[in-house]
Amino acid sequence: MTTGMQEPEDGEEAVVGTAESSAPQEGVGGISVGVLTGGAVAAGSGATAEDRSRRAGLPAPVPPSYESGRPPVVPPAVPGGIRIGVMAGGAAASGPHARALDASTQLIDASPELLAAVGTLREQLHLLSPSDETTEVDAQLAEVEEEIDAVGQVGRGRLQRLRERLDLGATAAAGLASAAAVVQQITQLLGSQG
Repeated sequence: MTTGMQEPEDGEEAVVGTAESSAPQEGVGGISVGVLTGGAVAAGSGATAEDRSRRAGLPAPVPPSYESGRPPVVPPAVPGGIRIGVMAGGAAASGPHARALDASTQLIDASPELLAAVGTLREQLHLLSPSDETTEVDAQLAEVEEEIDAVGQVGRGRLQRLRERLDLGATAAAGLASAAAVVQQITQLLGSQG
C-alpha cells in the first residue's frame, strides 16, 4: 500500500506487500496503518515490501490532527504484524523472511538562485590548488547542475550530502563565500519542502 505523490521510476512498479501465501497463517499477521504517505509495508512469512518511486515536490500533507501536537493515533496491535501511527516514507516489514526496502527519491524544484550559486562555486573552486577535496566537491556540484538542467529538479538526498560536505567548515572549499551561498540556498530549499 502506498499513497502520496509517487510515480514509479522508469517503468518500474513498486512492489508492495507481496507474500508467498495470501491465506492467513497462525501468528503471522496483518498490517494496521494510521497514516501512510509513501514507502512500503509488508507482513507475513516470506513477505517483501519495496518502494522505488520518485516523488516530485512537496510530500503528501500530514493530517491536521498530527500537526497540532496531539500524539498520533496508533492502530490496535496486530498479532505478528505491523502497526504504524504515521509513516511519511520509509519501509517496514515483519515476519521471518520479511524484507523492506525504500529506495525512493524525493525531487525538489530547483531555484534559479541555487543554480547560479552552484555555478559561481564551481568557478571559484578552479582558483584553488587542485586537490582530492576540490575534485570531489566539483564532481558533486556538476551532478547537481546536470540534474537541474535535465529535469529542473534535484534529489533531496543529493542536496543534503552536498550541504553536509560544504557545511563542515574545515576544508578549503567550505571557506569560500560562494560555498556559504550554496549552503544557504540548499537550506532554504530543504526547509521549504518539509
